[in-house]
Amino acid sequence: MSQRRRRSLAFLTSGVLALPLLAGCGGGEEEGGPVAAGQDIAVTSRDGVADGGVVRWAVDTLPETLNTFQADADATTTRIAGAVLPQLFVLDAKGRPVANPDYLEKAEIVAREPKQVVLYKLNQQAVWSDGREIGAADFVAQWRALNGKDSAYWTARNAGYERIEKIERGKTDLEVKVTFAKPYTDWRSLFTPLYPKQVTGTPEAFNEGARGALKVTAGAFNLGAVDKKTATVALTRNARWWGRPAKLDTLVLTAVPRADRPAALAAGKLDMAEVDRTGADRIALAHRDAKGAKGAEGAGGAPAHGPGASVTAAQATMSWAIAYGADEGKAKEEQASRAANAEAAKKYAEEQNALRTFAVRKSLEPAYTQLAMNGASGPLADERVRRAVARALDRKALAEIVLKPLGLPAKPVGSHLALAGQPAYADNSDALGGQDTQAAQALLADAGWRRGGKITEPSGAKAGPEASSEDDGKTPSGPGTGNDGLYVVGQDDERNGDERAGDERGGAGNPADARPAARPGLSPALAVTPLAVQQQASLLAQADVARAAAGPDAAQDTAAAGTATDTDAKGAPAREGNGAGPGKASAAPAPAKQARTSGSMLAKDGKALSLRFVLPSGPGSESLRAVGERIAQMLQKVGIQAELKKVADESFFKDHIASGQYDLALYSWPATAYPATDARPIFAKPEPAADGSLLVEQNYTRVGTDHIDQLFDQALGELDEGASRELIRKADARIWAAAGSIPLYQRPELVAVKPSLVNAGAFGLGAPRFQDIGWKKSPAATEKNAKEKK
Repeated sequence: MSQRRRRSLAFLTSGVLALPLLAGCGGGEEEGGPVAAGQDIAVTSRDGVADGGVVRWAVDTLPETLNTFQADADATTTRIAGAVLPQLFVLDAKGRPVANPDYLEKAEIVAREPKQVVLYKLNQQAVWSDGREIGAADFVAQWRALNGKDSAYWTARNAGYERIEKIERGKTDLEVKVTFAKPYTDWRSLFTPLYPKQVTGTPEAFNEGARGALKVTAGAFNLGAVDKKTATVALTRNARWWGRPAKLDTLVLTAVPRADRPAALAAGKLDMAEVDRTGADRIALAHRDAKGAKGAEGAGGAPAHGPGASVTAAQATMSWAIAYGADEGKAKEEQASRAANAEAAKKYAEEQNALRTFAVRKSLEPAYTQLAMNGASGPLADERVRRAVARALDRKALAEIVLKPLGLPAKPVGSHLALAGQPAYADNSDALGGQDTQAAQALLADAGWRRGGKITEPSGAKAGPEASSEDDGKTPSGPGTGNDGLYVVGQDDERNGDERAGDERGGAGNPADARPAARPGLSPALAVTPLAVQQQASLLAQADVARAAAGPDAAQDTAAAGTATDTDAKGAPAREGNGAGPGKASAAPAPAKQARTSGSMLAKDGKALSLRFVLPSGPGSESLRAVGERIAQMLQKVGIQAELKKVADESFFKDHIASGQYDLALYSWPATAYPATDARPIFAKPEPAADGSLLVEQNYTRVGTDHIDQLFDQALGELDEGASRELIRKADARIWAAAGSIPLYQRPELVAVKPSLVNAGAFGLGAPRFQDIGWKKSPAATEKNAKEKK
């Protein structure tokens, strides 16, 4: 895993609960424009939130470690750290870092020459749970653990910490002065979270001491019991907390697979859970059924969906006839099957009745899905071909597949390095150009690809659409497991990621799986057509003419080869050589080759322009596959054949993306508030290693340039924030022009919640303010409070 592991985003709510912008907060309101979709968290003032109570919040897994700087840290690790450890800078609703007043009175650059100096002035009330003040000793210990100089610390990343020269106490114990050896524009990314020196002070404590417990914390919540039997982590209100006290008594993080979340919600085991498209659809159907007239289809009795809903009257009649027929054996089996189906339908109906009590809150996640093109070899090593692929895509139509059915804005993402609303965001897609079939065809022609070109291939090879789809997946397709297609190094190669394609997190990784759901088998554009049959007949006739022209000897050789193939197909032993007798072994002949024309598809140097398009096969990725099929149709219009290859989820990243065994692929990257630091390894130019291999860091497209690297380096060392963001935008324009990856859409975020749970739900680019989450007061309690204030 790269040391520059992707940073997990922290969160902060907006609106009534937005934190005040302190010194060193970031860019202006106008930069980045509006967010694509705002938070959906039922914002409520603290006066309207009841004191006490418990909230059970679903997570994917119990954390392997509670140290966010270790390689096996995951999203649950980050969520726990956000509730129990100091977060010096947090992200607002537009994904911008702002100073957290619970820990900082001020943080700013106080010197730029001769070296950058940042002064942190700490909240004088901020203390660890053991009563010790948060101070310079904690900063020093964390810097030494993460600066990369001591290999005894098992760290996953050290970005930024290696630029620090020294840390010292300021004029008082509340001041910490950090001096940098090299200028660092993303200094706000450091010391969040901040661990106590008891964790970072020694390699032993860092490596092992914080994996299963945190003895010292400093957040609105304390870390309670981590129970592996019940798969829960309890966070309890911190009595020593100096800020506004947490509204909840306890926040219980409960590990539940995404496929099981609708049932867990219905059973009362969860109050809030991110769900995939299937789970969101079930809740929507439950509300629809509840509104229906009593006795109408879909209301009362068995719902018109779920187990058994698709059984026709004829099938039901046949089942009844078998169950009560003369064949006792078949009757017994059918009766058992009918009983199981009836029980499943009953359970489903009960769950639907319970799901009526939940709402789905929707936004867009801080992550985007992209089409990645492997530029290391093959046709896509030619920049003109990559650009042609990009120009063939209608990105708006692709975004609509996933987002429009969910009622979310389907505007394509215009940047690789930021999302709409973030200060560094700008739509730089014009550097490559939008959808233009003629431009795509011109680029392909310039690269030497022609329609109707000659193709030479092994005899018997399938041609054209017949060979355009494979399914190597070991996981059966079907909705609801939460494999969202978000494949991210350091996260998804271990668990998993986006994209929840509609759950894309299909990725990342999400509630995303947007309909239309992927259909089994080939898409209409890839199905065998009458034209293909005619072309095959024509090619066979041409082959016969060619054999006749070559003379009787060639015809006999060809016939002999054909006879051997036919015999082998029937199960007879294959003959070694061409008619060799016993004891006269000879070398096996080279496979016979056949020539054909590419027809409407493109060819060059005897090869068709065919690209391996790798997609995850597992359930939860239906929307991702639907997007892949639509892309294949778009590419077919310009003469490019996309061979859809569906692979098992567990091998998608490791065996295909990371290893470079693909031409096209769909996966997601999370957005970041610190693109100069976090995005550089994703787009860095690959470098040759001593053994001849390619060091790609996280650049799985293998496409990069020296100029892009230089722009990142300049942005990283530029302390003028406006100038640094402009360099980031220039780097993004160059990334677009290189056409290694094409951003498509921001992934959907769907969260099922009890309607009375407030300040929680779909946080979008922001993050939770844990102490404000709680249950809404009843109208009577709210009225009573209002009278008491008077």
